[in-house]
Amino acid sequence: MMLRYALRTIRDRKGGFLGALLALMCAAALITACGTLLETGLRGRIATERYAAAPLVVSADQNVHRTTVKHKGNGETKAKHKAKPVAERAWLPGPTADRIRSLEGVRKVIPELTFLAEPVAEPVDRPSYGHSWASASLTPFKLTAGRAPATADDIVIDRGFAERAGLKPGDRLTVQSTGAPRPYRISGIAAPAGRGELQQQTSLFFFAAEAERLAARPGQVTALGVLPTPGTDLTELKRQVERALKGTTAQVVTGDDRGPVEFLDAAGARIKLVSMGGAMGGTSLLVAILVVVGTFALSIQQRHRELALLRAIAATSRQIRRLLGREALIVGAVAGVLGSLAGLPLNTWLHSRFIDMGAIPANLERTAGICPAVVAVAVTLLGAWSAAWISGRRIARIHPAEAMAESAVERDRPARGRIAAGLVLLVGGGVLVAVLSGLRTEAASTPVTFLAVVVLATAVSLLGPLLIRTASALLAGPLRPAGFGGTLATANIRGNSTRMAAVVTPLTLLIGMTCTVLFVQPTLGGAARTQAREGTRATWVLAAQGPGIPSVAAEAVRTTQGVTAATEVVRTTVRVGLDKYQAQGVTQAGLSRTWDPEVTGGSLADFAADPRTAAVSELAAEQLGLHSGSTLKLHLGDGTPATLTVAAVYARGLGFGDLTLSHDLVARHMDNPLAVTVLVAGDSDHGRLAAALKKFPGIAVLAPATADRLQADRQQENSEVNYLAMGLMLAFTAIAVVNTLAMSVSERIKEFAMLRLAGATRRQVLRILRIEALSLLLIAAVLGTGIALAVLTAFSIGMTGSARPTVTPVVYATVVGAAALLVLVASALPGRLALKAGPVEVAASKQ
Repeated sequence: MMLRYALRTIRDRKGGFLGALLALMCAAALITACGTLLETGLRGRIATERYAAAPLVVSADQNVHRTTVKHKGNGETKAKHKAKPVAERAWLPGPTADRIRSLEGVRKVIPELTFLAEPVAEPVDRPSYGHSWASASLTPFKLTAGRAPATADDIVIDRGFAERAGLKPGDRLTVQSTGAPRPYRISGIAAPAGRGELQQQTSLFFFAAEAERLAARPGQVTALGVLPTPGTDLTELKRQVERALKGTTAQVVTGDDRGPVEFLDAAGARIKLVSMGGAMGGTSLLVAILVVVGTFALSIQQRHRELALLRAIAATSRQIRRLLGREALIVGAVAGVLGSLAGLPLNTWLHSRFIDMGAIPANLERTAGICPAVVAVAVTLLGAWSAAWISGRRIARIHPAEAMAESAVERDRPARGRIAAGLVLLVGGGVLVAVLSGLRTEAASTPVTFLAVVVLATAVSLLGPLLIRTASALLAGPLRPAGFGGTLATANIRGNSTRMAAVVTPLTLLIGMTCTVLFVQPTLGGAARTQAREGTRATWVLAAQGPGIPSVAAEAVRTTQGVTAATEVVRTTVRVGLDKYQAQGVTQAGLSRTWDPEVTGGSLADFAADPRTAAVSELAAEQLGLHSGSTLKLHLGDGTPATLTVAAVYARGLGFGDLTLSHDLVARHMDNPLAVTVLVAGDSDHGRLAAALKKFPGIAVLAPATADRLQADRQQENSEVNYLAMGLMLAFTAIAVVNTLAMSVSERIKEFAMLRLAGATRRQVLRILRIEALSLLLIAAVLGTGIALAVLTAFSIGMTGSARPTVTPVVYATVVGAAALLVLVASALPGRLALKAGPVEVAASKQ
């Protein structure tokens, strides 16, 4: 019976349930999209290209490991093993091949070299790598024109690149590899045999000796491709190879596991996608719960009289709860199915945008399983039922006479439990803000930042009726000059504070979250740029449009008249234990002339004098318990262990990274050893430097201020991924604002009719609506701005040491202006529709 009555209620009150349906559907779509991203990170396939013809590949271990032993009270021990990936490619000792060449079933072992090799002054739309022609059979590449490289001056290029660049055998091609750019003669063009062109990379093949020189890793190889004899069982061969390599760190892979070995960036992107999908999904879920509960509360409030009548004709509390629960489950089921279906194309669009932004590589295939959709439907059902249970607790619990009274006039104050819960969340939000002010790493502070916004917005939701009444009392004076419209608007806001709170809550969340998203990165990036700007003593800064600045270019600058120092800078990440730290490598000669990190301990001169020393930021020193003279053990970018002595501690860690090491030490263990920038000191002018760099195309000589502006632009580009991820939640919240406003206004058809019968014109009624909408906007703007300002200030204190977050007035005004436009449109359109019917007919209609 209750199910039938629930279906009839939904059918007869479509408008009231439409808002809840829309909120739930958006939540399901968002959860499906984020869940599919998470699933792609966990199970997404990375297809191999270069190793397509090598069924078995041996590579170096791309992780650093730590084993901890925990001693139990009964004398037993428990070992726990953890591993974390390194930032650069780890290389394999060349003699590893000798261990497996003689194994039964092995036809051939092919050493592979993969290194930076980018054409200069030619269009390159994908990563470009160099290889030895001796490893061409790993794909396999076959010549389609010309001949194989016979000398160090020859090069073979892949057919796809040749067609894009319009090159042919006999043409000259300048290549920027790990050293100085060098011209080569194209001796041939090759293409993968029996398959299409490479989609994710450009391949350039060199004479074997030249490839070893450019790779700059004597005695090491990138990987080993193992070709089995025909008929060999690959599983058994893999076991044999693993036994032969026991005691080494070599890894043996087959099938789809070859892709992550070839494309380290794609393997790293999977980890990033898991983190991003989980963070987006978790935050989306919190926002969805807040929005959906508010929407259901408004929907049930609109049916207060109907539910009160049911109580008056002997419906029990249990029957009311069952009715509301079944209605919620029906709406939740429909919304969950529709939303999960809508989430699939949303995820496709999101995945493609991440690829376009460079956040994930195109060869990480999107995985669209059934699990995210099932989870979205289940969460939607649970969320709908929970929201209905929370919103309907009072109407189902109180006496029928009280229910009838409250259906006519709103309660004087919210329930004590609601106030208590709101105060608890307010205190919890304050605790999160206090904790945030003590967090000094971006990885730790970012989730706390957005969690604090949601918790404080939830507190506003629960305390909303009290806040609305207080605000309406404060607004009574300023609105008095607006005449009777202002007086009526104030009275309506005060008399319907619960309904108005349902509108203010998503609007507060929208403004607070948007301001936080838009100003978190500028706060951090601005502080980092300020430190870098204040710590750069250089007169000029060299920047490259290509892969980087070779050391020979820096040396050419050093010998230029008027130059007193030229500091090459490379950047990577290293592991101290399993923790990741940003590190830079700098040439130490003349360092004090170009760089001032504000040393607070030790001496920069001591660091510059010894390549086996390190300078560390105050934050890293605090976290690692280091000081001048301490021993620092770390793993470099490719996992190579190193033991250094701390020579200096500096304050400008945001601008220059946590660790500063010798340039040569860092560059030897990087995939791209070219400098990202060169700091030049002295009184040499722009013309002399440009002349010295004439034979190095793509290197620009910039003033420090210009370089700072370019760095700001790059930071903005890197922030676009975060803006896109959070933008989905903001769009959902904006839809919730429109949804609740439309529901709130459409409920007041009879109220508008009574105003018109009392002599008010349609224009006057719409004016009252505008005053109410703008008043609610002002309340939400104050609350949302207060939340954002508290959170941003705490974030700034923790990350930069300053209580001055970066807030751009124009951007803030745009956010509030967009919210105002949203509110005015969302209230005006349903208001005009509500005023179309004649006031007499509406007043005479049934409640």
